[in-house]
Amino acid sequence: MPHRLVPVLLALCLALAPLQAAEKKTAAAPAPDPDITTYYVCVLSKGLYAGVGLKEERIKTQAAQHAYIDRLARQGKLLVAGPFTDASDWRGLYIFKCASLSEARTLVNADPEVLAGRLKFEIHAWLTAKGSIRDPAFSAAK
Repeated sequence: MPHRLVPVLLALCLALAPLQAAEKKTAAAPAPDPDITTYYVCVLSKGLYAGVGLKEERIKTQAAQHAYIDRLARQGKLLVAGPFTDASDWRGLYIFKCASLSEARTLVNADPEVLAGRLKFEIHAWLTAKGSIRDPAFSAAK
C-alpha cells in the first residue's frame, strides 16, 4: 500500500511546484527610494576550526586577514570592519558596499580566516539612509 502512495505524492509535489514559484515571483519589490541604499551586513562567528592550529599559523592567517580587510577598504567595498569584545560566538562585523549579496558572499569567502575555517558568516541585505553609517564625531579611517 505505501508503495502506491509514492507516485501520487510525487505527482502532487510536481503539480504544486509551479504555483509556489509563481507566488514568489508576484511578490512586489519595495519601491526604490533615492535616499535609501543597500549595504550588506556580515556577522562573523566562530568557525569549526576556531582556536585550532599552531599559534604562529593563527598569527599569520590573522595578519593576512588584516591585509585583506585593508585592501577591501581601499577599494571602497568594505566600509566597516571590527571585532566584538564580548565572549560570545560572534567574532566580528563587516559592512559591505557592493553590487549584490552574491558579491558580498564572494568577498567574505575569500577572507583568510574564513578560508581557514576559523570563522563562518551570515550576511543580510540592509536598507538604510544614504550616509547614515558615517559617524561625524570621527574623521574618515586611514
